[in-house]
Parts: sequence; C-alpha cells; structure tokens
Amino acid sequence: MPLPVRFGRAPHLLPLLAVIALLATPPLGGDGAATAADAACGLLVVWAVLRVVRSGERPLSRRAALVMGLPVTGICVAAMGAADPSTAIAGLGRYLQIFVLVPLAVLLLLRDRDDFRLAAAAMVALALVEGGIGVQQYLTTTGASYMGEDIRAVGTFGATDIMGMATVVSCGLLCAVGLALDPAPGASRARRRAALCCAALLLVPLAVSFSRGAWIATAVASCTMLLLSGVRRALVVLAALAAATVVLVGASGSGGKMLQERLTSITQVESAPDQSVTDRYTMWAAAELMWRQTPLTGVGLKGFPDHRDAHSSLALSAGSDTAGAGAAFKRQPLLSPHNMYLLVLSEQGLIGAVTLAGGWAALLVAGVGRLRQARASRAPLDCALIATGLLTWLLVDFFYGDIGGPSTPLTALVLGLAAWWSLAARGAART
Repeated sequence: MPLPVRFGRAPHLLPLLAVIALLATPPLGGDGAATAADAACGLLVVWAVLRVVRSGERPLSRRAALVMGLPVTGICVAAMGAADPSTAIAGLGRYLQIFVLVPLAVLLLLRDRDDFRLAAAAMVALALVEGGIGVQQYLTTTGASYMGEDIRAVGTFGATDIMGMATVVSCGLLCAVGLALDPAPGASRARRRAALCCAALLLVPLAVSFSRGAWIATAVASCTMLLLSGVRRALVVLAALAAATVVLVGASGSGGKMLQERLTSITQVESAPDQSVTDRYTMWAAAELMWRQTPLTGVGLKGFPDHRDAHSSLALSAGSDTAGAGAAFKRQPLLSPHNMYLLVLSEQGLIGAVTLAGGWAALLVAGVGRLRQARASRAPLDCALIATGLLTWLLVDFFYGDIGGPSTPLTALVLGLAAWWSLAARGAART
C-alpha cells in the first residue's frame, strides 16, 4: 500500500523499521535462540538513548516515566525470587526488553503522527508478506500440520511458532483498518481504498492460520475501532464483513469445512474441549495454584516450567505435536500456561500483576481519553484508532497466549505505539 509519508523524512526511524522488517527472519541459532529482530531491538534502544542525550531535553513527563517504569518493580522482585540465577537473569533481560526498554524507545523516537503512520504502514507491509507466504502454504499444503494435513499458515515463523504469523497479520490488519477509517488530512481516496484492500486481503491468511485466539482478539479489537469511529459506520462495515465471511468460507472447499469446525470449536471449549484446550485449562489451574501458594511474589521469574508438574493434574499431556512447514515431527514441551495474566500471576505474584497489568490498563485509559479529546477538537483519529485497536488486541490475546517465540518483539512495538499515543507530549500527538 502507498506509504502515508515520504520515507526520506524519517531517517531516525530506521532502527524501528529494521525491527519490523527483521521479524520475518528465522532465529539465528535454531529454535528458541535470539533473532535478528532481537538484535535490532538492542540497536533501537541504543539509538533512542543517543538521540535523547544529544537533544538535551527532558524526554518524559512524570506520568510517562511512572507508567513506563512501573513494571520494573515487579520484574526485578520476581527475578530475585527465582531459584536459578542464570534463568532469572535471562528472564529479566527478556521482560525488560519487551515491556520496558523497547516500548520506551519507540515512545522516544516517534516525533509526530507521520512517524506513527509510517510505522503502521510498515506493519501492514510485513503482514502482507507473511500473509502471502501463509496463503501459499495453505494452497500448496506446505504449512504446519493441522488435523493430519500440512495446511496451517505459519509464514516464515515455522511450526514451532504457530501464533507468529497470526499475530503479525492481526496487527497489520488493524493498522490497515485504522488508516482506512480515518486517514490523515489530505490523504487521497486511492490511499484509503488501498488500506481497505489490504485489510480485506489480510482476512484470508488470518482465517487459514486456524488461530482461535487471534480470531477472537481481532474481532474484538476491530469492533472497538469501528465503534469508536462511529456507530452507523460500524453497523454497515460489520454487515459487509459478515457477508464476506460467509462467501469466503463457502468458497474454500475442504479447507472451509475445517475452518467451520475450528469456528464451531470456539463455542465448545467447555462442553467438548480438544486436547489442546484441556492442556490449557490444566496449565491455567496449575498457574492459579502456584499463585495461591505464593500470592505476593510468585514462584520466581521463569519458574513456571519447574513447578508445572507438581501443580498439574494427570489430564496434562506431555507436550504438543508440531510438524510441517519444513520441519520434522517434534514434541513441543508446554512451558507456559498460554495466558499472560496467569503467567505473570504465577511467576511474579500480585506485585508483578499489579505493576505490569496496571501499566497496560493505564495506557488503555489514557489512550481512550486522548481519543475523546481528539474527537472533540476534530483532529484526525487514525493514530488513536490504531493505538487503541492494537492495545485492545494485545490485552484480549493475552487471555489465550503469552510472550515467546520469534514474533515476541512485535508485542514490544505494539506497546510502544500505544505508549506514544497515550503518553507523548500533547504537541506531538496533535501534529
């Protein structure tokens, strides 16, 4: 899609754009290793620090410093309570990277709405690339294994990170919707139509990702954005999307049958759960039990895998099966409860839950407040809608997933974009 601003106007955003582009690259040392995007995150943080030092200006308001620094308390306390110091140090670095340092760097680097729009457009471009690869995997049966067939679209993330492509596509779709709903002043009708086409195209790879959590989170976030942009418009768009979904599912042949079964399974997670749902419920119960035994500080950072078996019932399987997308069959160990809130509660206790989740809630409340102010002043709402939509998606998706895998840096970028809209100086948010 056409970029909303000229690339030459934003050389200071090169490290940020590099993180987005490198998300499509595989891990540097095999599964579980650091990625090129992680290395680019380090460069992004250093670049932001250098710009702040050179400017000599006060980089953050008191409110921004409090909200962005709040998670550090819970993370550090949980790291000190971990049984294995080496694991705790690794976990400390990862949590600070994703929830503090990279979001803070994004907040400091973005100067105005044009910078925000460029970052959003880059996310759309990445989603189109990953989505295109995913659709090809589905059509040529070269994707990850799903119900005995290699049809699950995973993009370049592989079978061991089946949520990676779904996450990228969901975020790109929401960015495209935001750019289309309320484009920048002077934006051409062609650019708005291009954004709408991108959003429509991204529905296809999202569907064939077979990710129930991503579907639910995207539906909730999209509805939120539509309602915030106008109730009448929301009703028209939702009716059109419902009709398009019926046509898409009906025209997809045998794959459509699997898609219908996957959609139906969303309402059957209580009455007839499959093994993946049973495992998830079992790990949720284990995480809750860990928290009840150590309610204030949890079992320590990265401590869930070590305490899982002692707190789980016999219903928990040995792991999930992964295969396809160029990888051989492998039993993937279940190392987290696949619920970010329960993971934080079990490992960091109430201290971590209040400081980390409290920071996210503060971003959402402040962001919605600024959106209302922008609406009252008749300012463009595209950045507000994108930031609110992305943060809503993340907070809903955290009920079904957590951090982990090559796509994790995208979580940090989402929090950074939301932080800019919610906490940046008022002058920057208005330009």
